[in-house]
Amino acid sequence: MGSEFGFELQVCQWAEDHWPPERARERPVIVARQLGTKHRRWDTLVIECDPKGLRQRADFGSDRLDSDLLHVVRHAPAEWQWYRDALPHPGYPWQYVREAVHRAADRGLIDRRRNGNRIQLRRKYQYPDWVERIVAIENKPDLDASAARDLVAQIERDVALGLADEVWIATEATDERIEPVLLEAVPVEAGILTVDRGERGPAAASVRWQPRSLAPEAPGTRILDRPDGGGHDASACRFEYADPDWKASKRREIAERAYERGWRCYVDSMRPDCRHFELEPTEPVARPHCRAKDCAQTPNQCGSSCPEFEPEPPTWRQQSWPIEGGPGAGIKRLLARQRDRRRPEPEN
Repeated sequence: MGSEFGFELQVCQWAEDHWPPERARERPVIVARQLGTKHRRWDTLVIECDPKGLRQRADFGSDRLDSDLLHVVRHAPAEWQWYRDALPHPGYPWQYVREAVHRAADRGLIDRRRNGNRIQLRRKYQYPDWVERIVAIENKPDLDASAARDLVAQIERDVALGLADEVWIATEATDERIEPVLLEAVPVEAGILTVDRGERGPAAASVRWQPRSLAPEAPGTRILDRPDGGGHDASACRFEYADPDWKASKRREIAERAYERGWRCYVDSMRPDCRHFELEPTEPVARPHCRAKDCAQTPNQCGSSCPEFEPEPPTWRQQSWPIEGGPGAGIKRLLARQRDRRRPEPEN
C-alpha cells in the first residue's frame, strides 16, 4: 500500500502491538489517529495509561467526555450540593453548565435531583487521572525536500508548545546507509522511527533517534507566525504563551477523544456498505480494499462520489443473511470489537 493513509494504519497497528519501542511495555496504551487541537492535528497518538486509572475511566462509558462534561464530573461533590456551589466558575454563562449537568445525569455519569428551584448533583464515580503520557507521531513515508521543509516547521511548533510528552517522526525505511530524515534539520527533541512496511503482514519499526522528553506541565509557546527567512524579511516572529492549565485541559480532551475513537474509526468516513468494500483477510492491520479497483483505497477515494460505488443489495441486509445487517455492518462490528478490546471492563 503506497499511500500515506496505508502507512498511517501500519504505524498505528505497530504502536498498538509494540509501543514503547525497544522497551518492555509497563503500562497499557491506546492508539488513535488524526487528533489534536484547533491549530494542530497529529497523524498518530499513543496514550500511555495508568492501569488502575484506565479501569476507573471505564465507569464513564465508551463515549468521550467533552470539556463541559469533564468540568462537571471532575468537580462533582461527594454529597448533594447546588451545582453553582459545587462547581468552579467555568468562565462562561452558568446556563451552559446547567445543560452539561443534565447531559451528565442523562448519561448516568452523576446523580441529579431538584431541591425546590435548585438543581443539585452528587458524584457517582471519581474521575481518575488515567493519562500518564501522550506521544505524538507524525507520519511521512516519502520524505522529499518539500515535505521535509513543512515537517520541520510543524515539529518546531510541537516542541515549542510542549503539549505532548514526546514527539516522533515515522518515515519509511530506505536502503541507504544513512536515512535521509537524519540529514534534515529536524529539531533534536524529536525522535525518529524508520518503518519497514509488511507486504502481507505487520510493519516493523526501528529507532534511529531517541526523543527528548518535553514538559507538558510547564508553560508552552504557541508559534503563530514566523518570518520565512528571506534576505529582505525583517518581520518578527509572533507567538503567545500557553499556560499549564490550558495544556492540562487540552490533554484530557485529546485523551478522551482517543479513548472513544481509537485508530480503526476510519471506517466511519468510508463506505463499507459498498458491495466492493472489503478488509484484506490476511492482513492483521485490517486494511480496506476495493475489489472493483483492485487497490487499497483511502477515505478520500471511498465514498458515494466514487464511480464504482454500488450499494449492497437489500437482500444482503434482510433476514440475517448472509451477515446480520449486511457485510458492511459486519465490518463495522468487527472493527468496533477490536477497538473495545483495548478498553478494560469497568471497576464498579
